[in-house]
Amino acid sequence: MRSSRTLEQHVAVFGEAGSGKTVLVSSFYGASQEPRHLKRSLFDLIANHAGQGTRLQRNYLGMRDSNRVPEPTSFESHSYSFTVRLKDAPSVKAAKRRPFDALNLVWHDYPGEWFESGVSGVTEHQRKVETFRSLLGSDVAVFLVDGQRLLDNAGSEERYLKSLFSNFRNGLLSIKDEILPDGEPLVTFPRIWILALSKADLLPEVDVYRFRDLVIEKAGEDLDQLRTVLEGFVQASEALAVGEDFLLLSSARFEADTIAVQERVGIDLFLPLAATLPLERHVRWVHSRQLPGKVAESLLAQKRALNYVSLALGLLGKVRAPGPLGVVQGVAATVLSKVTLEQAVTLAGDKLRAANAEALAKEKNLTAMLTGFRIRLEDGEREQTLLRSRR
Repeated sequence: MRSSRTLEQHVAVFGEAGSGKTVLVSSFYGASQEPRHLKRSLFDLIANHAGQGTRLQRNYLGMRDSNRVPEPTSFESHSYSFTVRLKDAPSVKAAKRRPFDALNLVWHDYPGEWFESGVSGVTEHQRKVETFRSLLGSDVAVFLVDGQRLLDNAGSEERYLKSLFSNFRNGLLSIKDEILPDGEPLVTFPRIWILALSKADLLPEVDVYRFRDLVIEKAGEDLDQLRTVLEGFVQASEALAVGEDFLLLSSARFEADTIAVQERVGIDLFLPLAATLPLERHVRWVHSRQLPGKVAESLLAQKRALNYVSLALGLLGKVRAPGPLGVVQGVAATVLSKVTLEQAVTLAGDKLRAANAEALAKEKNLTAMLTGFRIRLEDGEREQTLLRSRR
């Protein structure tokens, strides 16, 4: 059960039918249950619904042991809920002093068929609207580009990419009036849209820069048009990043008769991205002081701000602030919070690695986990698997 000392982050995954969404989440969860991970990790990843966890792990084991790809799901939306729970603190006192105990990650899958075809009736249309509405609380959206479809269109990738962006853009426009019944753009909306190449193992010569360049070269105008449509849903489009972050993803290396699940790409970046990228990006946007007050307040509104301050305290290895953080109204207005947030989002490079080493030595598992997340993002960029926007 989620407690008051549990933070929550949501990530929405969009991709056409067959783009690998079910395989991705199965690989993400299944790998976390491997003995090696359980032994070495500072945290446990727990499926909040036992039956869901069993299905995902069965999918993973089917790939690992029987070279069997999970059955596709059609016209179904799924929300997978996981708890990232820290392993034991060295003492009860130490556990009480840390800013939070666990992180709840909700992974939303959007039915791929709704990308490519219309709905069959009023009921399904309403379900499509409700499903999209349920995704609006996510901080991060991951938009999948199918590596197999790129390979099928080698040399003419624009045919696939233009269709991909166009279908999604038109799908959004078809439900816009119901998402915005009074025509007023939303304040709460996924503001970070990462373009991710799924099945990246099929294109081993493509690094994240080549992927970015391919998308922009072949379908830059279509990406711009999608960005324009998304801007129509949200207030203050200055605080919206569509196609500025890029990621390579592969659930395993798939060959004719072999599925090598240990050869994953980018799957281990999912949790660090969901947990810490919104903190980094939202604080940067707010501090740029280019946003309308209402939007700036929303990005660091009370509930979200409490999450971010707790994450920042955890990253910096500071103890929980005295008194309930909930009394803080508008975190950006408090000196403590502003300084803490700025210190947290600028912690990088050698200082980040020193903080991680110190936390490990002192058994400060929360700080070690969060600094480890940030290190993994830096490693992903060095490996050219991840490209983060600098804006």
